[in-house]
Amino acid sequence: MRYFRFVFLSALLLLPLSVNAQDARLNFSKLNGLETKARDVVEVNVEGKLLNLAKRVLLKVDDQDAKKVGQAIAGLQGIYVRAYNFENENEYNMTDVDEIRSQLNGPGWERLANVRSKKNNQKVDVFTMFTGDQISGVAVIVSEAKSVAVVNVIGPIDIDLLVELSGKMNIPRIDIEKDNGSTPKP
Repeated sequence: MRYFRFVFLSALLLLPLSVNAQDARLNFSKLNGLETKARDVVEVNVEGKLLNLAKRVLLKVDDQDAKKVGQAIAGLQGIYVRAYNFENENEYNMTDVDEIRSQLNGPGWERLANVRSKKNNQKVDVFTMFTGDQISGVAVIVSEAKSVAVVNVIGPIDIDLLVELSGKMNIPRIDIEKDNGSTPKP
């Protein structure tokens, strides 16, 4: 009986961790209707064996920067991309995209960036999910009058390594000040 209680309590304590990791995956089903209306559709699902192969290759190549990328993404569980381009403006229903955005209001997600431009009727939202102090998910939604793109990355990402690699290997330059414990120079 004591063993059963221990297993049951352990399962209850670990449940929030497994649920939290699963919550980082967005449900794209609301976007399925866009496929029939779009001129161009991009769907990318990198997970499982393919993702593991990419991580192994990056860690084994003879390029130190590539090895660092491999280290930075070593814990990733999946990368999902959906992009839709339309012939004319307003050919898609914004409520479908807002349904995806509403998922990011759920527990664990934190807004990192919110950009609105009236020039192109553009909306950009960047969200992160944390498990403890580590990023366990990233979501980016970009919508414009004639296009929609959603990127969902699941799993821990080593931001410090990505910052170190920024500006190299087609990784955009990221300017984040590191706290090294020293006082800034005037």
